[in-house]
Amino acid sequence: MKAFEYAAPRREVDVLQLLSHEWGRAEVLAGGTDLIGLMKAMIVTPDRVVNLKEVRTMRGIEADSQGVVIGAVTTLDELLDSAALEPYPAVKQAIRGINSLQLQCQGTIGGELCQRPRCWYFRSGHGLLADRGRAVIEGDDRYHAIFGNSGAAKFVSASRVAPALVALDARVRIIGPSAEDETVLPLEFFYRTPKDDRQRETILEPNQVVTHILLPPAEEVASATYEVRHGEGPDYPLAAAAAALHMSGGVVESARIVLGHVAPTPWLSHEAARAILGRAINAETARAAGEAAVASATPLAGNRYKVQLASVSVQRAILLAAGQETGGF
Repeated sequence: MKAFEYAAPRREVDVLQLLSHEWGRAEVLAGGTDLIGLMKAMIVTPDRVVNLKEVRTMRGIEADSQGVVIGAVTTLDELLDSAALEPYPAVKQAIRGINSLQLQCQGTIGGELCQRPRCWYFRSGHGLLADRGRAVIEGDDRYHAIFGNSGAAKFVSASRVAPALVALDARVRIIGPSAEDETVLPLEFFYRTPKDDRQRETILEPNQVVTHILLPPAEEVASATYEVRHGEGPDYPLAAAAAALHMSGGVVESARIVLGHVAPTPWLSHEAARAILGRAINAETARAAGEAAVASATPLAGNRYKVQLASVSVQRAILLAAGQETGGF
């Protein structure tokens, strides 16, 4: 690991003063479950590491009539234990799916949302876009994207909680570059598909940081997350989906369906939502939504199997949200 400066500011304004206007010069540390591994592998080699855990305004969970505000350095197990998150089962299901006490206790919600892609080309030092995507096309692409993969980016978004939060219409608060700069935007617009090596997988600039996640009230929303995994360990899913349904009289009035681990961003499927609007939820309508969700998939040479897994995850997330049997394990 390269030698680096270490800073532990206590105020948000001090965090911004310690960051850099250039990528690679400074990195933020929350739980460290992702950054430390990247630094040991020399994938990122910052001159300075800025620890966010001492910034008290960036941790904790507050709930009121306007929804829930979560500090970015709040740990995942704190979210699991919080009664304020009970109306948001999709979020807790996604965190439980991580299935590692160490990752849940140490990892933070901000770090989970901002973790770097698990793409083995990126993690082997070939860069985020892996030679403009050529390394993926010419190599092993079995875990790569089946949506949004027409450009250089072929990796899949790593966050397991983001699909649930996007489905629930969550927003993020971003500060920087200066102390006066503050932006609150829907989480779905936080992620992007990079077009060149100057961009990362979120809209964050190197001198910006996520401080809070904001969830709207969910009293009338039925939500769920469903992941298709290799097994019960902490390995990342092959495909996942989150569903948030507004229902009246047993009929869907509105829906947000978001797929995970199938695209460089959490993939909002308007097609799946349209397939169930105005209809009751049952095995047939859930299947129709799953088929609609993957109708435009563009699998690569080695990951066509993910199309079926993504369809199944949509079906089962919808059924789970509606309180019905998923038909799976």
